[in-house]
Amino acid sequence: MELHYESPAEFWDQAVPLGNGRLGAMVYGAVAREHIQLNEEGLWSGGPQDRVNPDCLDNLEKIRALFRSGQVEEAQRLAVSAMSGTPFTQRAYQTLGDLWIDFFDGAPEKPESYSRGLDLHRAVAWVRYGAGEREYERQYFISRPADCLGLRLTARGGGRLSFTCRLDRSHHIGFTGHAGGDTLVCSGDQNGIGWAMGLKVMASDGAVSAIGARLTVRDATNVTLIFTAKTGIGVNPGKSPSEGLAATVCESLSDVRARYADAGAMLAEHEADFGALFGRVDLRLSDPASRPDLDDLPTDARLRRFAAGEADPGLAALYFQYARYLMISGSRPGGLPLTLQGLWNEEFTPAWDSKYTININLEMNYWPVEVCALPECAEPYFDLLRRVAGSGRDTARRMYGCRGFVAHHNTDIHADTAPQDECLSATYWVMGGAWLSLHIWEHWLFTRDREFLRKNFDILEEAVLFFRDFLQENGKGELVTLPSISPENTFYLPGPGARVKANMCEMPTMDIEILNDLISAYLGAAEELGTGALVGDARKMLSKLPKLQIASDGRLMEWQEEYEEFDPGHRHISHLFGLYPSAQITPEDTPELAAAAKKSLEYRLARGGGYTGWSRAWIILFWARLREGDRAFRDLRALLTDSTFENLMDTHPRKGRPRGRVFQIDGNMGAAAGIAEMLVQSHNGRIRLLPALPTAWPEGEIRGLRVRGGGEVDVSWRDGRLISFRLLAHSPFQGQIVYGDTERRVGLDAGESIKWKAGN
Repeated sequence: MELHYESPAEFWDQAVPLGNGRLGAMVYGAVAREHIQLNEEGLWSGGPQDRVNPDCLDNLEKIRALFRSGQVEEAQRLAVSAMSGTPFTQRAYQTLGDLWIDFFDGAPEKPESYSRGLDLHRAVAWVRYGAGEREYERQYFISRPADCLGLRLTARGGGRLSFTCRLDRSHHIGFTGHAGGDTLVCSGDQNGIGWAMGLKVMASDGAVSAIGARLTVRDATNVTLIFTAKTGIGVNPGKSPSEGLAATVCESLSDVRARYADAGAMLAEHEADFGALFGRVDLRLSDPASRPDLDDLPTDARLRRFAAGEADPGLAALYFQYARYLMISGSRPGGLPLTLQGLWNEEFTPAWDSKYTININLEMNYWPVEVCALPECAEPYFDLLRRVAGSGRDTARRMYGCRGFVAHHNTDIHADTAPQDECLSATYWVMGGAWLSLHIWEHWLFTRDREFLRKNFDILEEAVLFFRDFLQENGKGELVTLPSISPENTFYLPGPGARVKANMCEMPTMDIEILNDLISAYLGAAEELGTGALVGDARKMLSKLPKLQIASDGRLMEWQEEYEEFDPGHRHISHLFGLYPSAQITPEDTPELAAAAKKSLEYRLARGGGYTGWSRAWIILFWARLREGDRAFRDLRALLTDSTFENLMDTHPRKGRPRGRVFQIDGNMGAAAGIAEMLVQSHNGRIRLLPALPTAWPEGEIRGLRVRGGGEVDVSWRDGRLISFRLLAHSPFQGQIVYGDTERRVGLDAGESIKWKAGN
């Protein structure tokens, strides 16, 4: 399974991504002048900051009183001054730099043949071109075991390779030069964060030399370039943060050179490491009526053909596996979680700083990780969450006078929890930490890892403790959040003259849904572990939360009042959180709420909703939970048509950016979760088989999907009907298996499995 193309990348978003969870690269595949853009997960715009506004606590009750008295505009103005972080921005994830390779032999001016691609199973990018008898091949990979990028260049048929290479980071470089005759090194400091990167040449023949800031290779037939980088925060006053990093990089490159007899051994080890994760899940989608040779078409041609309305079930399978490839490449134990752009970013000041937006985007990044059999890849998420809980305790105390921990709608490498920016529609929202914490329970539901639940129970408890102190009773005796917002929406308030735009509100629907799940998860964990200091309080809190409401027009209400929306087609559809990722709203258990959610979704779509990739991905999941397979597929087609670059990366509209769009990885991950959800669902004690299978996928097979309750399933179908099913229990399993109108109770011990075939 691969992406492949017939010409080099012209833009960054046409290049193909590589990564090992720490190092990232985008490979352009140009013949004469190769460009590889580079990332290292720890290179951000600066060190940690204390951004908590010292005036928040003194003004919090004033803000609440202004809101309750109907002076919403004045409350919002005071919030901007008193609640916003100081300074108001967090740190930005930055590009590491670029590797440039300029060929003066071994790059025909007009190759007679050219192809490039990315093998998803092997995690290897490749370029092949030739002229006459001379053939040239490049293989690119980033090895996790070797912790370096490897580039193998080969010439055959009498061809030779001669080139120069250099490393660059624009005007942000502090030092660049060579270390010996075969190694380049660059280093510098970025506002408290030190960095260094190095490149070493390993040639079996030809000549290698270093002059200035360039390495030169002449008349070679087999060359391997190895690259690595390091970052770190300075800890010694008066010393540069980068001090020692350049030497460390050079030592690492020398260690790699000594460790591997040749590049082939390093590549084989890399393929085994990557394949152990990638090979857990296999998806095949087909339609006997579609062309049989679609896998042979270039990926960009397949996208254009699909956008024109042609059938191509295999493209959805490729997109699904590509998301799993990005997850394995971008998020590994011991590292940082995926940012807005995952591991890959070409800019110093990227859109929205390419950090961690936690009013949906970071959470969406990890929606597929459990169901797609990659639980290890969630470890960076949980590591960041624990650091967020640590810094969030201080923020909760100083901003709100509350115990527990809080995080708002963004965080960064330093786990900053103070409000980010001064955007009224997003900033003053206290639910970010609560939403992040829900994945603890989700991981438990999938894995039944009791030790994991025990180790992370304190985070759930502290998240609940914050709301124990923060929630206030309204006039109805209900517990509510105030101030809050419904991300990132705006509504109209009636005024004495013209209508007034507003954002601040009391207990929007999403807050109710998140708190329902958070408190329920805490109580479930406390029961499982036989502990919990807040169990009594949590039960009372749960009983006093407001109920979800249906508006006079039949839609699920987004706020406690039936406000008129400023943007009826808004990209966020936050009030449907209860439909997905939660399972509070289902067609079988809450049919009236499900109908109201469906009406809300139809209303939003009819007014232009889903215009970002991540929003469209969320819509796919909504339709899947509503069992509307053809409507889910229609929005998957829209995502691949309107919100996908040629390299299958997800897009977000962004003015002032190249081609008017910017990469965000959340759409890739959300859509992969949506495809899985169309085929298998496993919430509320039921495993549903083919619950939202579209007519566009009449035949197929999915192997290795994980399900809640602790197991994995294989499902195959033909003519739109189930033909076989297998469930393997990883832990003692009890639940219902549902297919259509058939429901069976299943109980298995760990290691046991059941199989069904058509007619059984």
